[in-house]
Amino acid sequence: MVVFLLALSAACCLGLGFVLQQHAAQRAPRADLLRWRLLLDLLRMPEWLLGTGFMVSGLILSALALNQGEVSLVEPLLATNLLFAMALSRVLTRQSLGRSGWAGVLLLALGVTAFIVAGRPTGGGEPAGELRHWVVVGTVVGLTVLLVSTARRMPLFEEATLLALAAGLLYGLQDALTRTTTLRLDHDGLDAVLRSWQPYAVVAAGVVGLLLVQSAFEAAPLRMSLPALTAAQPITGIACAVGFLGDRLRVTPGALAWQAAGLVAVVIGVIVIGRHPAMPGSGHRAVPRAAEAADRPDGGDGGDSPDSPDGPDSPTGAGPTDPTGSR
Repeated sequence: MVVFLLALSAACCLGLGFVLQQHAAQRAPRADLLRWRLLLDLLRMPEWLLGTGFMVSGLILSALALNQGEVSLVEPLLATNLLFAMALSRVLTRQSLGRSGWAGVLLLALGVTAFIVAGRPTGGGEPAGELRHWVVVGTVVGLTVLLVSTARRMPLFEEATLLALAAGLLYGLQDALTRTTTLRLDHDGLDAVLRSWQPYAVVAAGVVGLLLVQSAFEAAPLRMSLPALTAAQPITGIACAVGFLGDRLRVTPGALAWQAAGLVAVVIGVIVIGRHPAMPGSGHRAVPRAAEAADRPDGGDGGDSPDSPDGPDSPTGAGPTDPTGSR
């Protein structure tokens, strides 16, 4: 029960934090996309700092949950962050949930329940050796690099989705390595943790993931990024946990079928909720990065552009729109 409460509390904080962060990130200069300067600009926005406070609280709570329970149990519960994001979004947009919203909520809840009940995640398996750790980590990092490289050649809306997928991969890996770190802390002490590479990989994955997800939030509305992030993180975390942490799931044909159906329901529910009109940013205008930079006399290094979406002097949706978000 403690694991459930910690994981759901973490999901609540993460969902609220993501909405507040995206609401602020969409006002950042477009030229900062995928640059470290983006984080420096966001640090000057109180709304983003509040969202980051919620996110950090969520990460701490999720670390506590991972210390108490298996990754394959905690990850599906963390996916419910989208429900809390929807709740705050409804307040911001004043949109009713409607049939599609309730359908997404039901699919997400049933999917999480089906996976946990059918899989009965347990620990106690023999952790993998260093070689398998590096193989799994290298695979996730390689897929992340591939997604980011592909995203740079896509229109902004599609770029946001791919960047969020890449961030979800890193966050899932981060969760699995967090579990490894807390287990080592419990058994071998702080000195052994500081001499291992996992805690530093946790920090690196978190920092790079933060840049990717904030760039995704800046590039397009939340509905284009948060579903991809929320779907990729638990799947990656579970794969890593089974791959090198020794987590065990039931592998009978019936159990595997229900686990697969549960994960599919989670992904579909996440997409349905993420695309709901209540998610903020439906009026977000995707301005080509090159065109916006060319309009600035300083070449795109300054503050908020007067043409940036939802800027302080520009009403949402004002001016011509590009529905494809192409560059």
